[in-house]
Amino acid sequence: MVQGRVVIVAGSPADMAHVDAIQHALSSFGIISVVRIASAHKTPLRLLEIISRYEAEEIPTVYITVAGRSNALSGLVDAATPFPVIACPPPSEQWAMVDIWSSVRMPSGVAPALILDPDNAALFAAKLFALENIELRRRVTSFQKQNADRLAEEDDKVTKAGHAE
Repeated sequence: MVQGRVVIVAGSPADMAHVDAIQHALSSFGIISVVRIASAHKTPLRLLEIISRYEAEEIPTVYITVAGRSNALSGLVDAATPFPVIACPPPSEQWAMVDIWSSVRMPSGVAPALILDPDNAALFAAKLFALENIELRRRVTSFQKQNADRLAEEDDKVTKAGHAE
């Protein structure tokens, strides 16, 4: 079992599909996750209180923040904790490119990682915990091997179908 947890903080209930995808991927690595909803814009004091409660427990924690539009959530969480923060904003059809900038442009001393894909955000969290957990490192390695094997099988299919020279 992983000695740690991921706290997923969603900016609003509208982000729950993205959160569910992250939780599903985390569970495949055996990583415990909890979900909270708080906004850096609408409930900043509540957000800081939530972070303070998790910090007081002294359990290794990775935060994954899920907020679109103006993503102050990731920056505020990162500024309030010494633990890693992964920004994983949900996709936006209308404002996608504009919204991403609020996750990319952080002030000095504030450094959340930005990973757009929920599965990859979970994988990155797993890799962080795998730094000190050999069993989790084996699970990550196995996952990577499965992905490589799947691609090799697809290459074999394409080759046999006559698409290769």
